[in-house]
Amino acid sequence: MKNQAATALPDSLWAASAPSFQADALQGDHSCDVVVIGAGFTGLACALELAEQCTSVIVLETQQVGFGGSGRNVGLVNAGLWLEPDKVNATLGDDYGNRLYQELSTSPSRVFSLIDRHGIECEAQRRGTLHLAPNACGLRELDRRAEQLASRGAPIQRLGSEKTVELTGSTYYKGAIFDPRAGTIQPLAYVRGLAKAAISAGAAVYERSPVVSATQHHGQWRVATPGGTVTAERVVIATNGYSAGLIPSMPASFVPINFFQCATQPLDKALLKRILPQKQGCWDTGLVMTSLRLDRAGRLIIGSVGEIHDGAQSGFLTAWANSMLKKFYPFLAPQPWSYCWSGRIAYSSDHVPHLHQLAPGMITTLGYSGRGIGPGTAMGTWMAKYLLGTPIESLPLPVTDVQSIKTRKIQALYYARGSDLYHISQRLL
Repeated sequence: MKNQAATALPDSLWAASAPSFQADALQGDHSCDVVVIGAGFTGLACALELAEQCTSVIVLETQQVGFGGSGRNVGLVNAGLWLEPDKVNATLGDDYGNRLYQELSTSPSRVFSLIDRHGIECEAQRRGTLHLAPNACGLRELDRRAEQLASRGAPIQRLGSEKTVELTGSTYYKGAIFDPRAGTIQPLAYVRGLAKAAISAGAAVYERSPVVSATQHHGQWRVATPGGTVTAERVVIATNGYSAGLIPSMPASFVPINFFQCATQPLDKALLKRILPQKQGCWDTGLVMTSLRLDRAGRLIIGSVGEIHDGAQSGFLTAWANSMLKKFYPFLAPQPWSYCWSGRIAYSSDHVPHLHQLAPGMITTLGYSGRGIGPGTAMGTWMAKYLLGTPIESLPLPVTDVQSIKTRKIQALYYARGSDLYHISQRLL
């Protein structure tokens, strides 16, 4: 198991297998139409769209491209949100709820189209995803979700136990929803590919360039880093779960939750014929979600809520991962973990993304609540369209004020300790 430093990407499977990317730090004084702060899915999708429309754009990243949640993601390109569609409508109202659903139902197509158009090497496989239920309660949840998706025209299939066993290779799960719109990618490779595509379109991307201040004077923003400045008419903040002190209200508006993953060595061909034989990525209805997928080399990757770091906690989580693999695949011998890593999710108070106009000429979207790839790519593109002239009322989210979550720290502790207890109970069952 590898350690992860605070100022470098974790030594993850994604960091080990993604094509290389490196950019200089910002030096000197620059000007552009739009400055984007944060080089993840949202920021780079925004920069790419702007650059392709002949708008000058500079991207500033505190660490490395994909350093945050984008480079640590599970890599499931799902349609929609984690929240059920009816609950999204109850939260946003039917107008915005339906608009957001339609936009995110096509977000996998947007992601895979960008991959194809720009030749991004990121192990893209559009073979669908499986939403799995381990018990009767989960089956009822799948039935409810399947009904809501079908009523909106989604081409999903509600699978019984026999088909679920066939597609997973495991008798642990009792049913599933198969969504053919979805798929899997190598997330860090995808975000680095977006950076290269944006640069090819004319954007400038700078790493190791933390923003220390952003001030507005006479309609122009002056964004400063330790090495230089950028003067721009508009600012897009795309830092999501890794938002820090630049806009103090932003990190206070979501609950930070850690999600970890462990990857095996590549499995042999005989095992790969039995385990996820059609290579769908999986997520389940568990009280604390578990993810399961393969990479292109045949490594089995399992994930759940928790943080990988030095000490007993990491050993506890890897022990849980071992116990779950034994339950999923009793025929699989104990596997040494080649890589274990974690990343931070920004859980909004209502589990839907939020769009904020932070100041005149400054906009952000954050709070993807565990669904970063499709929504991040879509909302980055939509923010670019707004900056290019699309009325803000046409965006698939309403503009809202930033609201601090007063119990943020308590909720974060609750999720962390609650997930620990859940993992302990799963090991004992």
